[in-house]
Amino acid sequence: MTRSLRVTGAAVLVLFVSLFVSTSVVQVLAAPSLTPDDRNVRNLYESFSAERGKIFASSELVATTEPVDSEFRFLRTYPHPGLYAPVVGYYTLTQGNAGVESELNALLTGQSSQQFLDQLNALVTGSTPTGATVVLTLDHELQTTAAEALGDRAGSVVAVEPSTGRILAMVSNPTYDPNQLAAHSTTDVIEYYRGLEADPMKPLANRAIAGDQYFPGSVFKVLVTAAALDSGRYRASSDFPNPPELQLPLSTDIVTNAGGALCGPEETVTLETALIQSCNIPFAQLGVELGEGTIGSMADDFGFEATLEIPMTVTPSRYPRGMDQAQLMLSSFGQFDVRVTPLQVAMMSSAIAHGGELMTPHVVDEVLSDDLRVLQETEPSVYSTPLRPDTANELRRMMTVGVRQGVADRAALPGVSVAGKTGTAETGIGDGRSFWFTGFAPSEQPDIAVAVVVEGVAADGTGNTVAAPIARAVMEKAVNR
Repeated sequence: MTRSLRVTGAAVLVLFVSLFVSTSVVQVLAAPSLTPDDRNVRNLYESFSAERGKIFASSELVATTEPVDSEFRFLRTYPHPGLYAPVVGYYTLTQGNAGVESELNALLTGQSSQQFLDQLNALVTGSTPTGATVVLTLDHELQTTAAEALGDRAGSVVAVEPSTGRILAMVSNPTYDPNQLAAHSTTDVIEYYRGLEADPMKPLANRAIAGDQYFPGSVFKVLVTAAALDSGRYRASSDFPNPPELQLPLSTDIVTNAGGALCGPEETVTLETALIQSCNIPFAQLGVELGEGTIGSMADDFGFEATLEIPMTVTPSRYPRGMDQAQLMLSSFGQFDVRVTPLQVAMMSSAIAHGGELMTPHVVDEVLSDDLRVLQETEPSVYSTPLRPDTANELRRMMTVGVRQGVADRAALPGVSVAGKTGTAETGIGDGRSFWFTGFAPSEQPDIAVAVVVEGVAADGTGNTVAAPIARAVMEKAVNR
């Protein structure tokens, strides 16, 4: 009997010890990961019972919290819903959160370790901590101009300040209304969210940094030209044969220039002419001469294949490896399987504009506490230096000629020099095309670098007629302020 009691007592002791250990693990070790988890209902209710921090784009309020007479106490609202939804994101009861709302959630709810003093004060006073204020780099005027210029067309506009990497505009269309996702009716939220998920146009995807990536078409010629000049083996005056068509190796397919035209009247064409007139055949030849390794190394220096956080995660752009000669030819003018985000294309122009130095792109300027203490501040930093200064200056000159007298002339501004390159990817999203422009202004001392992509259907325009006017509107707004 005594032995049985001892065994039972030992078993009970083991159970109590196990319970103590497991509870301690949950409360201490697992707490940091469980607290921000979207499935943590307790945390969810607490966050909706606190005044969530505001989000500003420059001085424009783009996300705020209003008191309501309900169990949640506060309702998240978005004064410019569709305009900022791809960047700011949403905060919901049942569908998690996205964008800046997700990436800076701990700060916005006042639960970050950086807000310890605020939390301590709230504990002493019995008040509820107020979330931090987030100030974005987005410029409200430029954001509005970009959205208006893009209109109801599917695509994206990205504008970057070359000297700092600050993202001045980031538009993605189609967009959505985050106010409907912030509602306190779970039925309504789920219904709206499912509708967005089912939409074939994918409005929840931020086309500027994620979603289905685009074929860059001829804007990729800027990178190939950069690789050629930076190698020291080529100059703007380097000559290439100028046939009307080029047979792809081991294939019945041929490469032609736009419209099947020659790239100028001569038997040969310079690299500069090929770039400003956007001729495919010289770049197919150049790609083979340079080789996959040289072009791939330049792509890597510009940020291809790398994961970038702004703080949202940017889908890495792709330059394929292990290509045969025909594939290398096609990829050298932005076809085959080269894939990019609009932000990546804007980064290319930004580096050229900044003398070959690429600044790290970012969308958050600073985070402020309730008493305006700076909790976080983004300092400009160099991401990479893909180009020598002389290469960047030569590309700047060539791209300026491209706008002044080449196939990018729809981006020209009166009294302001503009550098740019257009592109029309024959293979786009679905069965359509992708119409591109990228460049910067003013050419000599750039204030802004832009990338525009518009999704279209076959034969409904070119990069110069569709995308360049959108970029022109954004650059004009930037340089005339």
